Amino acid sequence: MPVAEPFPWIPLVRSLAAHAVPGLESVQFGGTAASVSRLLPAPGGTMLGSPVLVEVAFGAPGSVTVRFAGGEPADDDAVLARLRRWLDLDAPAAAVDSFLSGFPLLAPLVSARPGLRIPGTVDAWETAVLTVLGQQVSLAAARTFGSRLVAEFGTPGPGGFRLFPSPQRLAGTGADELQSAVRITGSRARTIQALAAAVDGGLELAGTGAGTRADLLALPGIGPWTVDYLAVRAAGDRDAFVPGDLVLRRALGVGTPRQAAELSEPWRPWRAYALFHLWTAAAYDAPAPA
Repeated sequence: MPVAEPFPWIPLVRSLAAHAVPGLESVQFGGTAASVSRLLPAPGGTMLGSPVLVEVAFGAPGSVTVRFAGGEPADDDAVLARLRRWLDLDAPAAAVDSFLSGFPLLAPLVSARPGLRIPGTVDAWETAVLTVLGQQVSLAAARTFGSRLVAEFGTPGPGGFRLFPSPQRLAGTGADELQSAVRITGSRARTIQALAAAVDGGLELAGTGAGTRADLLALPGIGPWTVDYLAVRAAGDRDAFVPGDLVLRRALGVGTPRQAAELSEPWRPWRAYALFHLWTAAAYDAPAPA
């Protein structure tokens, strides 16, 4: 798949690696190249035809290479479009860089990583559940919780990977069973069950409107941080921002979400790219986890 340069794929892959859930996906680094492997869900939580294992390889200039294992997907165009959205390959990088470079706080970050991309999602439901599991815990703990969830409730697929459990599967699972299998708090288990029931009932996680935000905030255990984060990752809103994030507030040198939000106002309509520049500098420049 062609990608307009500049394309700094290393911070993108490091971000994916930091959140990679064992059993669901795998990220491999090797010198000047890297790859991400996983199964791709189709709309509605089913696969496009038979389950297809996809490997996305990085390192070649101006492109990303996609390899399928276990058979071609029934709709190549739909799969490739999903991958492009996931990896933000069609980002208006030149316009974003030109705009954000006009702010003294952001200019050196843009200069260091021109063309920075925002990791999206291959499945908004999956990202939403993993985000809930990651609330107020370390990334390592979040990956562990996600791995337990996938191992217990996911569906086996090619290459030793599993498909993420559907909303219907988790909506029909008792909170006590979720708590025991994943080893999370009872309140966290109830949040996942409520989210599953809402999505099974028609809640659109990829929506960006006030209605979607209100519906999410009405669920027990889901607050502004989670909703803002999903607006960036699941809905692809490039003006979304996460002012409640502690790492972000430290990077900005402010103490409250309101101060962070006020500071971000001039960065509209590209606040999500500013967010990821700040996050990348603070959290994703370390070597990827093994």
